[in-house]
Amino acid sequence: MAVIWQTNTVSVFALAKAYFVPILLTLYVLSIFYNRFRPGVSKIPGPRLAKWTKLWRLHDVYKGQAHQTAIKLHKKYGPLVRIAPNVVSVGDPKAVKIIYGLTGGFTKSAFYPLQSISWQKKPQMNLFSTRDPMYHREQKKKVAGAFSMTSLLECEAAVDSCTKLFLSRLDQLASSAPRKSIDLGAWLQYYAFDVVGEVTFAQKLGFLETGGDVDDMMKTIEGILAYASLCGQVPEMHPLLLGNPLFPILYPAMESWNAVLTFTLKAINARTSIKRDGELELNDGATTKDMLSRWAAVKSKDPEKLTTRDIIVHTSTNVFAGSDTTAIALRACIYFLIKHPEKMQKVMNEIDTADKEGKLSNPISFKESTTHLPYMGAVLKEAMRLHPSVGLLMERHVPAGGAEICGQLIPEGTIVGINPWVLQHDPCVYPDPESFIPERWLEASPDKLAEMEASFISFGAGSRTCVGKNISLMEMHKMVPQLLREYTIELAEPKKEWTTKNHWFVQQNGLDCILTKRTKA
Repeated sequence: MAVIWQTNTVSVFALAKAYFVPILLTLYVLSIFYNRFRPGVSKIPGPRLAKWTKLWRLHDVYKGQAHQTAIKLHKKYGPLVRIAPNVVSVGDPKAVKIIYGLTGGFTKSAFYPLQSISWQKKPQMNLFSTRDPMYHREQKKKVAGAFSMTSLLECEAAVDSCTKLFLSRLDQLASSAPRKSIDLGAWLQYYAFDVVGEVTFAQKLGFLETGGDVDDMMKTIEGILAYASLCGQVPEMHPLLLGNPLFPILYPAMESWNAVLTFTLKAINARTSIKRDGELELNDGATTKDMLSRWAAVKSKDPEKLTTRDIIVHTSTNVFAGSDTTAIALRACIYFLIKHPEKMQKVMNEIDTADKEGKLSNPISFKESTTHLPYMGAVLKEAMRLHPSVGLLMERHVPAGGAEICGQLIPEGTIVGINPWVLQHDPCVYPDPESFIPERWLEASPDKLAEMEASFISFGAGSRTCVGKNISLMEMHKMVPQLLREYTIELAEPKKEWTTKNHWFVQQNGLDCILTKRTKA
């Protein structure tokens, strides 16, 4: 019997070895066919190749214009578009509450954890990257208060110091070489970075002072976003690439590759010490309302409530996510105003009138802007509608039991999501959606306004709405009117259009401007 068993075993292994490649190819072909005819989504329309393989979507994202592709696909196919074997893009405003609602049970996909930092040789999830609703809820409770508008306005003087430095640097550039173009897009990002530094650490990050990329942070963020946007389409490859658990062990110094984390650790170490009575003592002796001070004080009183890890994760997330999104919105606002002179004039007239009536401080406060400059507010809203920062699908997994979306039952486990560009360019909600029309936000009926607000998801939706939303709103409402109060802005090449590149965030290039100092009448 033993001889027979050994003979049979040898025969099996010999057969397996002989037919290994054919068996592998057969399994691969079967998986491809399963992808194409996956139950529950096989009849959803979309690009032919996308139904068979993820490679169609990967290539689309690689080209950097996936937001425009998404708009075209929904125009062609309707509210549901299959963009990968198990991924459905949704273009119906009614689906926002279903997918992103507080009780819907839709959880984030594997796309998001790719955008977390590595510290102490393991990934550290943040509010954005975590897929665990319980973890998100617990972490948000710890820090949400610091992101409230009330708390942020306690730092308004610090933001004003950034505004003054920003304008002084523009004054130097504009006066040293009149009529010479300035890369205003880059300077707006420098401003956004330094504001994040003041709000988070009570210190500027040095971008405005140097007029350049400090410690390669901008370059680092650009690289992380490019990696996440591409690998996020095939997240199963991440454990073989930068997510390989052996990397931190084999290359302990890899954590220093992340300039954002390195800077964050440096800022924390430089500014904090804890007194015996549990109160935070800043090294410079100042009393500030920045987030680091708030959170370090909480930690000193209750180390279990807010740990060192929590502080590092949340402050580094501020630096990572707080500059790009705001800079994109600021650029969009300035660019669209320049391209529409009649709108620019209307804004400047509103600012000048409020200024002459003594309603504006110098710099303009957030309250003054939101109270006395309603058209300015509509301009900001319309710029963010027309050019939202996020340009890919905000992915979620359909929960157990499936879900009905756009009248069709989508099976559990399917990845669904909405691209802000699709919803915010919907002609049924926003007539003439490709046009810059700030008036739509002021002249719409209450019902229409509510409909537009429901489709406006530039900051996300539901429980995962961007926690830093108020930082962006405060910066935009203060900076844009102040800039237009001080300068006349025109494009260096008026007929030239800017260019955009979508690597999760839709970055713009080409906001080269000529600034002329305005003189008060």
